[in-house]
Amino acid sequence: MECTAASLVSRVAGDLGPMADEVIADVVRCLRREVPELWSNPDLVRMTSENIAEHVVGVLAGLEHGIEPSEIDPPPAELERARRLARYGTPVTALLRAFRLGQGVILDRLLAEMPRLTKDAELISEATRLLLAMANGYVDDASEQGVTAFQEERDRRLQWRLSLVNEAGLRIGTTLDIARSTQELADLALDHFADLVTVDLLDSVVHGDGVPAPGPLVLHRVAQAPSAQGGPEPTLGLGAVHACPDGSVMARALVTGRPSRHTATPTDPVDAFGIHSAPSTLVVPLSARGATLGVARFCRHRNPAPFDDEDLVLAQEIAARAAVAIDNARRYTHARATALTLQRSLLPRRTAEQSAVDVACRYLPAGGQAGVGGDWYDVIPLSGARVALVVGDVVGHGIHAAATMGRLRTAVRTLADIDLPPEELLTHLDDVVIRLSAEASADPDTDVAGDIGATCLYAVYDPVDGRCSLARAGHVLPAVVSGDGTADLLDLPSGPPLGLGGLPFEAAEVDLPEGSLLALYTDGLVQARDRDIEAGLTLLRHTLAQPSASLEAACDTVLQALLPAGRPHDDAALLLARTRTLGDHQVAAWDVDADPAAVARARSSAIRQLSSWGLGDLDFITELVVSELVTNAVRYGRPPIRLRLIRDRSLLCEVSDAGSTTPHLRRARAFDEGGRGLLLVAQLAERWGTRHARQGKTVWAELGEEKHAGLSDPASFLQRQGNPQF
Repeated sequence: MECTAASLVSRVAGDLGPMADEVIADVVRCLRREVPELWSNPDLVRMTSENIAEHVVGVLAGLEHGIEPSEIDPPPAELERARRLARYGTPVTALLRAFRLGQGVILDRLLAEMPRLTKDAELISEATRLLLAMANGYVDDASEQGVTAFQEERDRRLQWRLSLVNEAGLRIGTTLDIARSTQELADLALDHFADLVTVDLLDSVVHGDGVPAPGPLVLHRVAQAPSAQGGPEPTLGLGAVHACPDGSVMARALVTGRPSRHTATPTDPVDAFGIHSAPSTLVVPLSARGATLGVARFCRHRNPAPFDDEDLVLAQEIAARAAVAIDNARRYTHARATALTLQRSLLPRRTAEQSAVDVACRYLPAGGQAGVGGDWYDVIPLSGARVALVVGDVVGHGIHAAATMGRLRTAVRTLADIDLPPEELLTHLDDVVIRLSAEASADPDTDVAGDIGATCLYAVYDPVDGRCSLARAGHVLPAVVSGDGTADLLDLPSGPPLGLGGLPFEAAEVDLPEGSLLALYTDGLVQARDRDIEAGLTLLRHTLAQPSASLEAACDTVLQALLPAGRPHDDAALLLARTRTLGDHQVAAWDVDADPAAVARARSSAIRQLSSWGLGDLDFITELVVSELVTNAVRYGRPPIRLRLIRDRSLLCEVSDAGSTTPHLRRARAFDEGGRGLLLVAQLAERWGTRHARQGKTVWAELGEEKHAGLSDPASFLQRQGNPQF
């Protein structure tokens, strides 16, 4: 039988078939030496060895039986191996190089066998060309299939990576909360490519302004996500504070801002950050806007594939997005804390002492991104044992709203000190808001957009007659709970919000018997996204009607009923006031004739009343003050004239007349016969002043023991004041 090149190739392949194990071993040794990346992953070692054996056996069998290269099927697992190589980050050049190296080993063995079967050089040359063509055809076909599978897997991983980065943008930073944002980063990484994640932030980020303090770096464990399927566990708990040793991988990441990946050995101990050694670890700094905030560590122990460069790039991209979210949360937290501190400092820390009402107050800043706003409340003692109750709401949120609130609260207190009626006070406050709005609009450095707006409710309660005068500027209606437990909204005239200008305000007067509960609040208490204001008002009335052990308990009950989550979408203020009254045993009043002789009778009546009250120590200064105030009313006022003494925390002396002239304090010259009366009153009284009513005025003085204690010699005091006679 004539020997051909094809038959020679078949015979050589057939003779080499029994020695396939040797050929396989040669190929494995060559690839281990030349392409070590194929053996770096334990998951691929067995698959690569099996595929080499199947390739060698399949090629020898195909050559022996003369099968066309395109007809020789590669190992079934070859395409899966190519996909895994792509998944683990092995370059495609390693796959192609392995095919060529394996081809070279097999060709060398086949060519070495040909001279043993024939001495015909021409036949050997022809068989060699045929063998090369068949081998190249097989390798080209197998390589093409492998590269196609490899590229498909790379494209799929790229798509997965892009989708994961997109998912990170959706899942990380859903709230402006540092702990929540870091935990979202840890949970995302645990779901997709890591088995253990820890996130540590610098102490300066958690508690400061983002500038690290000199000395060793101090970290806070703010988030961690261990696998639920076993493996290494962090030994540090959430909130743990730990120092970062100099020279550690974490310290290098924080100082240089560069990520790194590491492979641990089974004998590596627990590190300084409370993590047992994992086969593969990524350490990625969290940096945003030029500042390093902390460091994230991603570990693998269940996944046999170590992290590769692509995993490191992916972790960087996710960490970068998380860092921006964390920095936003840090900046928001700092700004919110600043605004809240400002707001708290501008609100009364404790209500002023007074006898007209018992009060309880609450302020809740808004949750979410709204933050602190411009809601406020105040309790202002007024003359005549009266008290002013104020609740207001500045439009907007943040530091500007809080600052505007502080300015308006100060303005209200200043206007209240001159005893303006509620409607007049709101008129002046409206002018203040208009001026503030004009100043903000004219300031090129301010970032406040639009006009400043606010609402306000101002109420004045008089415990002597049990009447309350109220006026509102665009504010929600107050509620009152009567003695029988019925809760209703007070029907007050509707005034415009502050800042519009040119529109009048009206006041209403209501009787509030002793024990009535007056509730003043802002719309953030009754209005919510899932509830309109009418439903909120109904719920408020129902809650106020429920009996409570105390006013503080009533405040808590109202907040729990109307704001069960504790974080309203808008800030809310609540002021509850339970009324008291001063009975006849605390108030004495006399009508005074417009006659100078009536001054002595008024003095005598006042002294007798002090004696019945047991306030004999105040006789001297009370005589002086009553004498001066009644004398001024007789001389300069108009009848009817009325003297009233109120026994409250101090002794209050009031003289009313129908005149509108306001007395002014002035210093009398040496030979002036008058002008010393108000000077005496100012020196003897704790406080004094004038308040105007719709008809007439009242001059009042508050008398206390402190002033009287220094008057050991009344005669000498009068001599010093230039009043030798009394």
